[in-house]
This record gives sequence, structure tokens and C-alpha cells, in this order.
Amino acid sequence: MHTVGELLRQWRHRRRLSQLDLAIAAEVSARHVSLVETGKSRPSAEMILRLAEQLDVPLRERNRLLLAAGFAPRYAERPLDQESLSAAWDAIERVLRAHEPYPALAIDRRWDIVMSNRAIDPFLAAVAPDLLVPPINMVRLGLDPRGLAPHIVNLAQVRTLLRIRIARQLATAPDPGLTALYEDYLAPHSVDASQPVESEVAIPMIFSFGGRELRLFSTTTTFGTPMDITLDEVAIESYYPTDADSAAYFTALDAGRQSPAL
Repeated sequence: MHTVGELLRQWRHRRRLSQLDLAIAAEVSARHVSLVETGKSRPSAEMILRLAEQLDVPLRERNRLLLAAGFAPRYAERPLDQESLSAAWDAIERVLRAHEPYPALAIDRRWDIVMSNRAIDPFLAAVAPDLLVPPINMVRLGLDPRGLAPHIVNLAQVRTLLRIRIARQLATAPDPGLTALYEDYLAPHSVDASQPVESEVAIPMIFSFGGRELRLFSTTTTFGTPMDITLDEVAIESYYPTDADSAAYFTALDAGRQSPAL
């Protein structure tokens, strides 16, 4: 088991900071950072959290730092639908509904879908039933041959973009489950691993259903100041049409859904 000093040093290296860089940011001496990392000084819980804040350590890992130093965890992890998180659950639901008629969904740190709006439903019609058994994983849903992969025109480009995003996420906050997902669907030995991506700005996902193409780009929203691990790890993916034809498809679909039955 790693000591708190070893863990802090790992995070500092991961963020590519020197001891002096961290010391200046945390308003402590470089000597104190060195003593903490080598185990010659036992930091207080407040000092651990101050250093973790400057290192942008995820809340889940901040608890691990505290435990390694002999302190109780500071951050709770509760199911998103628990009553104590009802305000956050309602906020996510409102954001997803407000984004209709366009698709939007909320995912956790392993890209499992925790909530989605109605505009997602048409995309799931041709997906293998076992891929829709909760928890539904967004990466598996998109890249599995029995999922959406056959309908994504620019699949190689989308796979490359996901590879970049998840590799960056793993560099920031390593996770065994996400690593396994990466190895299964995004490892560089994939057949299309060399597909170039000139820019990560508004690269569309191009879907083809029944001969009709839908072009969408996405944005990501997170909670600003979460104090709960669950909220810290939730992200909302919102999709927007890139052209008038794609927008018209979703508008017509929404109008049909809201029309009263005859």
C-alpha cells in the first residue's frame, strides 16, 4: 500500500509539476512538499486537501489520500437518485429535457449512461438487446458492431476522438474499469488506429439510418463545485445538429411524438 507521500508524488508527476511549482501554488515551502513526499513529515488532513486541490485530484482519489494518511474520508459517494442528491438529479433531468428535440445524456466516469432524454430512443432501435441491459455503456454502445457502429459513417474518426478523450481521462484519473473498456474498444492496435484527426473542435458524428445522414457534434457539461464523488464524476453530453437537414429530422420526430393519437 502506498503512503500518502508516494501518492502525492505520483499525482505531482502526473500533472508534470516540480515540487517548487506545487509549493508556490499551495502557498507552502518546497521543503515542506519534499518532506511530505518522503514521509519525513506527516501532513494534516487540511494540508493533504490543499495539495490535492492544486493537483486537481478527483474527489475519489482525495479520499484515498486521506485514508493513506490515517484520516477518515471527506467526500461521500451516494447514488444519484438518492434523496440527498434529488436537487442534482432534478437539475440533470431538466438540462436533458430542455435540450430536446436534440439528444442528450448523462454519463459517469466509466461512460455508463445514468440518464438520457427521449431524443436518444430512435438511436437504440436497432441495437442488440444485451447492449441495452443496464448499465448501458456509451462507448460499447457506439463502437460495438452490434450497436451503433454500423450506422456511424465516420466510425474511424469517431473512434480516434474517443481514444484521445479517454486516454486523457485515464491520464488524469486512472480507473481499472475504464482501462479495460479502452483496451477492448480503443487500444491503438485497432484496425483504424491511424485515422488522422486534424482538430478536436466540433468534429461531427455522422449517422446513417435508412439512407438518411444525421450530422451531430457534442458538448460536455460538468458540475462546477461538486462535494460528492458521484456528482464529481457525472458529465452531460449534449448533441447538436450541424446542418438544417439534421435539425429538421429531430424537429419532425419531436412533433410526431407530441401529436395526439387519432
